[in-house]
Amino acid sequence: MADQGWAMKGELVLSCNCTVFCPCVLSLGSHPPTEGYCQTWAGFRIDAGHFGDVDLSGLNLGLIMEIPGYMSRGNWTAGLFIDKRASVYAVKALTRIFTGKAGGTTSLLSILVGKFLGVEQAPITYETRDKTRIFQIPKIIDGAVTPIPGKDRDKDTVISNSEYWIAPEIIVAKSDKSKMRAFGRNWNFAGRSAEICKLDWRGP
Repeated sequence: MADQGWAMKGELVLSCNCTVFCPCVLSLGSHPPTEGYCQTWAGFRIDAGHFGDVDLSGLNLGLIMEIPGYMSRGNWTAGLFIDKRASVYAVKALTRIFTGKAGGTTSLLSILVGKFLGVEQAPITYETRDKTRIFQIPKIIDGAVTPIPGKDRDKDTVISNSEYWIAPEIIVAKSDKSKMRAFGRNWNFAGRSAEICKLDWRGP
């Protein structure tokens, strides 16, 4: 599958093992995670997307990552879950995007990920209830993430105009529920750091 123009818009939610808000967002990888290492899962809802002529709209994805120290030093481990509804062509396209091989926003993954655990297809749901994002892959990820309100209790705490590679605007959040069991890992990050971002990625 040759590299082609691609884009995806929607939303992503991320839950990690940091005890307070992830320092990697603000330090851009120059400060280690609060526990000295990172374990994280992310859920993606693609409202509109394509890879060349392959339509990616309406699909959900899950990504797990382990980072042994500073994000910028690499040696990441990653594994990908793709919506069971995705076609063979969409699976190939999304695998290229999330391994960084398609260039663009995710290109750094091709440098920083040293071990790729593989791709699994599964039923994946991404819902919003009030402000809480519910992300589930049966028997694999069970997550509920809620934004942290600011001084104006009706508004979320937001970091804006950031150079963070995922998105320039990050909603600061906390995991109400965050269990992940896959690829020999068993995590529970309830009460820990989380973030919600608009998904607006493209390449190459």
